[in-house]
Amino acid sequence: MTLRWKNFLKKVLKDLKVSNDLKDPHSLKTCTCIMYTLIIFFYSLGAHIAALFSKKVRLMIKGQHETFDKLRNEIDPTQQYVWVHAASLGEFEQGRPLIERIRASHPHLKILLTFFSPSGYEVRKNYEGADVICYLPFDTPRNVRRFLDLARPSMAFFVKYEFWPNYIGALYRNDIPVYSVSSIFRPDQIFFRWYGKSYAKCLHKITHFFVQNDASIDLLKQLGITAVTKTGDTRFDRVLDIMNQAKELPIVEAFAKGKKVLIAGSSWAPDEDLFIPYFNKRKDLKLVIAPHVVNEGHLSEIERKLERPALRYSKATPEEAAKADCLIIDCYSLLSSIYRYATVAYVGGGFGVGIHNVPEAAVYGCPVLFGPNNKKFKEAQDLIACHGSYEIHNVADFTEVLTKLLTYDELLRSSGNAAARYIRTNAGARDAIYKAISDLLK
Repeated sequence: MTLRWKNFLKKVLKDLKVSNDLKDPHSLKTCTCIMYTLIIFFYSLGAHIAALFSKKVRLMIKGQHETFDKLRNEIDPTQQYVWVHAASLGEFEQGRPLIERIRASHPHLKILLTFFSPSGYEVRKNYEGADVICYLPFDTPRNVRRFLDLARPSMAFFVKYEFWPNYIGALYRNDIPVYSVSSIFRPDQIFFRWYGKSYAKCLHKITHFFVQNDASIDLLKQLGITAVTKTGDTRFDRVLDIMNQAKELPIVEAFAKGKKVLIAGSSWAPDEDLFIPYFNKRKDLKLVIAPHVVNEGHLSEIERKLERPALRYSKATPEEAAKADCLIIDCYSLLSSIYRYATVAYVGGGFGVGIHNVPEAAVYGCPVLFGPNNKKFKEAQDLIACHGSYEIHNVADFTEVLTKLLTYDELLRSSGNAAARYIRTNAGARDAIYKAISDLLK
């Protein structure tokens, strides 16, 4: 047996012992703790193997290994820390309004921000609204003890889908309030299945849930959980902030001036196979493509599909952009401001794992199109219902919907107004959550 495997097994045995020691009446049953710890360890092992082949996973593993040194060096033991955990970039954007509200009202408090995914950490590791930013180590008992011993948070906020039983259990046992922010529940989640009853016990240790809809309240009530308030989704507050602070982009402005413009954000290849053929034939339409993955391979693939003059943003001047038919955004962090120039927006991901940030586009009062994998996204379903957005299944759907929007000005205007009205109506979660927890912020 190699030394690496021996060390791995030693860690497993240590954590199994810790799991076996969790005897308080509100914790998971001992056998369930052991099973859960084993699952997490094998998940960790799989991630370490995947890191050999994936740069993204390698960044996560490396970042987790650095977390404890980072906490040891950057946490000031004389200060009080509020811990906010977001799995990835989307969840961060939901947590951000609350972070900045707390920061503005209580500047003496320090913010600890953690991520699980590199797509969040690597993009926001220099975010100035937090004092310490790091990866969250895997949810093993030993990691949890080390993390909390170093971080010493006075309260914790877990954003949307983040429910880690060992972290939540340890916070509970140490009388540290933990809140679930912008969470949303569905009947098919593990908590509501017969085999998920033990896992669901971790939900009882959460101090309060701030959920997006009434259905979530009803589902939690089935588990006997009543510390729940419907506040909505903090993302609506965030996109309104972004809109009000949107960057002036002279290149995009020159490109779009006086033209009908389709802006395709966070696109993947299946999305591009829908809108690029339409654009190639529709000579009165300009196209901005901001792909989800920006690398040379993907950019070159996009360019091969285009049959009209295209220009990469990084190489463009306003004068050159004005003459181009297609503008390819070959950098990050501009999309939220680019949507302001859209006649119609298309949000990618709906033919893959799920659509990306629809409110980011809808806030500017333009109709939004997206693919069929949107059922888990309340905002998408609501926007379809109010005719601010349209679900696209294939080329024929895309052609029909976009042609109607570009042909009938009243339809374009009413759809755009419906999208903007939906965002404004549903904003306010940030202030509602802050009001509920403000007495604990000292």
